[in-house]
Amino acid sequence: MGIGFKELAFADIKNVFLNPDEFGEIHEVGGKRMLCIVDQNEIERRGKKQFGHSRIDGVYEDNLLIYVSRKDFGQQPAHGRKLTFDGKVYRVDDSRDEGGVYSIILGAFRS
Repeated sequence: MGIGFKELAFADIKNVFLNPDEFGEIHEVGGKRMLCIVDQNEIERRGKKQFGHSRIDGVYEDNLLIYVSRKDFGQQPAHGRKLTFDGKVYRVDDSRDEGGVYSIILGAFRS
C-alpha cells in the first residue's frame, strides 16, 4: 500500500512550510532549538486592539504568533502557560493544532 495523503501532508510540514530555505528559522522555544515561523503580519492583520504592541503609561504588550511542528514541540501548550522564546519569557495566549503545526500566540508585558 502506498503513502496516504496524511503522511504526505505531515512530510510537507518540514519540507515546505517550515523549510529553512523558505520560511522556517531556527529559534529557541521552551528551551529547545527548533524550526519555526514568526508571523508578525498575521498579528497585525488580526488587529492591534486584540494583539500587537499596545502602550499604556510606559508599559506595552508584546505579542508574537509562531508556528512550530507538533512533532518537534511536543504536547500542545496550555493557555496561560509560561513559555520562553529566544530567551524572553512570554505567556501562551492561544494555541491551536492546525494539522500537525501549532499556531501559538505569545504575549508579554514589557516596560
